[in-house]
Parts: sequence; structure tokens; C-alpha cells
Amino acid sequence: MTSAPLAARLSVPSGPLFFPVTAYSPDGFVNLDAYRAHIRRGIEAGAAAVFACCGTGEFHALTPEEYEACLRAAVAESAGRVPVVAGAGYGTALAVRYARLATGAGADGLLAMPPYLVVPGQEGLLRHYREIAAATPLPVVVYQRDNAVFTPETVVGLARTNGIIGLKDGLGDLDLMQRIVSAVRTEAPGDFLYFNGLPTAEQTQLAYRGIGITLYSSAVFCFAPEIALAFHRALESGDDVTVRRLLDGFYRPFVELRAQGRGYAVSLVKAGVRLRGLDVGKVRPPLHEPGEDHVKQLAQVIERGYALLEEDM
Repeated sequence: MTSAPLAARLSVPSGPLFFPVTAYSPDGFVNLDAYRAHIRRGIEAGAAAVFACCGTGEFHALTPEEYEACLRAAVAESAGRVPVVAGAGYGTALAVRYARLATGAGADGLLAMPPYLVVPGQEGLLRHYREIAAATPLPVVVYQRDNAVFTPETVVGLARTNGIIGLKDGLGDLDLMQRIVSAVRTEAPGDFLYFNGLPTAEQTQLAYRGIGITLYSSAVFCFAPEIALAFHRALESGDDVTVRRLLDGFYRPFVELRAQGRGYAVSLVKAGVRLRGLDVGKVRPPLHEPGEDHVKQLAQVIERGYALLEEDM
């Protein structure tokens, strides 16, 4: 566990926020050696934080034992260089269990994902996340998406809760997010963090920056860290030419390819990691592998992205 407060370390990241895939061996078991190599490469490439066992890491497919083993591996590889944030989810009781496993594994924080299956009201959602926060000393970022969509008033309640430090948005409703930011700013002022958590968040990050949200997740960093880092640097420095070039030549084609299959926000990313030389195995059910033609198209998109970087040199 790193010593500096998580919120301070995430507020002005030095590089992309890394959401690694979880590696599996051909027999279907977690491959910790490959997983550690993946984490190590990401940190060495310039990741500002590791979000382990989250959506891209197939949290839904891991047993508690596998989850804990992966977190311990991520913490060991980080060795305090960058914070490690762990996914946690399902119903309240299981989410609390995962939160405590993450605490024991040495994680620096939690990304609390939506509760399983049910579509709760605002009161139930607030209670759910407050119980998670109360069960662990780890700071918690709440993930808005699917069946966990919040009113501005509920996010004010989250912001006033000890231990909850931020909101990651995977919904993409900018009107709602602007109202949330405004409500928290006026009713619960402080250093509450916001993240763009949409799939391939780079594609929408210019819009999010327009409402003051500068933090975003990067699944692309898993398989093309140099591209993700170049985009991050261009955003931070105001290099609009590079931002537009990468959006037009790499991110938009990747997003259009990702849209051709359900679950491709994970399985296409994992295919990209394999294409880049690290065998992290296939996705587990209920996700499925991309077709051969889609993998070929992915290879072409990646090649084009790196060619764009060469043009800048």
C-alpha cells in the first residue's frame, strides 16, 4: 500500500490510468506470471495507477480466491511505485467481502461497481455504497453505469460520506454529469474526484474536459501504451493537433470496430494485448472472443496508430 493519500495521487496523474486485463492459461486458470508481466510492463510504460480486477480485468469472472491472488500480484509488482485500486461489486454483502479482501491484499483503494441484477432506488444505492465505505479503510470511487445511475442529490450524499472520494462515470450523460458536478461543488465542496469511465474514454474525453472532468480510464493503454501516453500528454499540454490526429486515425476506427461485438470492450482489448506479444489467454464466458476478421482489423488499427506516432517524431 502506498503512503500518500489516493485522492492526491490520482488528482493530477502523471500518465494514463491503467486497467489491466486478467491473464489466463490455456487450461483456463489464472496465469499469475503473465498477469504480473502485464502489470509490470504497464507501470514501466508510464501508468499513473493500476486498477486491478475491474471491468477490463473481468472482475465478474473471478472467484474470491483468484481475485485476492491477482491483487496481491498487482501490489507486489507495483511495490509502491503507483497506487493499486481494486474492483469490488455484486450485492452489498459480497461487495463488503471483496472490499475486505482488497484491504488485506494491500490495495490502495476500491472501485465500487454496480450491485448485481437489481435496479435499486436512490436510497438503496446510497445505503449500499455507504456500507461498502464503512467496511474498509480504503478510499472508494463509485462507478456509475448500468443499474447504478445517480441523481445529483445522491452524489452529494456520496460526497458527504467518509471514505468515498470520487465518481467514475460509465453512463455518458453529460447533462447529468454537469448537474452532478454543480450540485457537489455547491452543496458538498471539497476535493471530490470525477472520472470519465466510458469504454475507450479517450474518444469522449474532450467533451468531458469541457465540463471540468480531466481524469479518465484507458483500456487502450493495455495493448498500445505509447499511443495512450501520447494522447494523454497531448491533452495535458493542449496539443490539439496530436489529439485530433489520434482521434481520427486511431481511436475512432478502434471504437467503430469495438462496436461490432458485444463485450468487445474487454475481449477486443485482450486480443490487442496478445497481438502485442503477451499471451494473456482468452476471455472467460459469458464473454466471447472476437472473430478472426475483427482481430485482423484490430492489428491494422494498431499498426496505423503507431504509424501516426512516427509521423510526430
